[in-house]
Amino acid sequence: MLVGQLALITAALFTGAAIYVNVAEQPSRLQLDDRALLTEWQPAYKRGTAMQAPLAIIGFLFGALAAWQTGDWWWLVGGLVLLANWPFTLLGIMPTNNKLMAIDPASATPEVRPARRDLGLSARGAQRVGRGGDADIFECLLRMSVVARMEGLLLAVP
Repeated sequence: MLVGQLALITAALFTGAAIYVNVAEQPSRLQLDDRALLTEWQPAYKRGTAMQAPLAIIGFLFGALAAWQTGDWWWLVGGLVLLANWPFTLLGIMPTNNKLMAIDPASATPEVRPARRDLGLSARGAQRVGRGGDADIFECLLRMSVVARMEGLLLAVP
């Protein structure tokens, strides 16, 4: 099932990018001084948003399409997991990000660091931990689909 494979690939890309930010980019960024931290974070945030939002939407659509094609609602659950963090992002994370985006990096003060550190390591970390669930759901469904097809082939052999 091609649509299910595309759902899994999209969820894996989304999860992989989130893990990279949490494990490599954010800890490295926190080693910078306040101005450099904000100078690096602002364009990275814009690019990350431009990448993550479409991946979440595309993954959801592939999951919904796979659910429609197979009649298995778990595909839809996997797609919804990709979108599940949006309310948390919009209500919990975006206000702080908007404040940080409004600061000119040249005038960054030490107050930037706690907001960036706390946001990066707590809220975003919690968000990223949950993101692997969509890929797990999609992978499990694909494996079940392959096993069912193999069983069907074995039963069809005289």
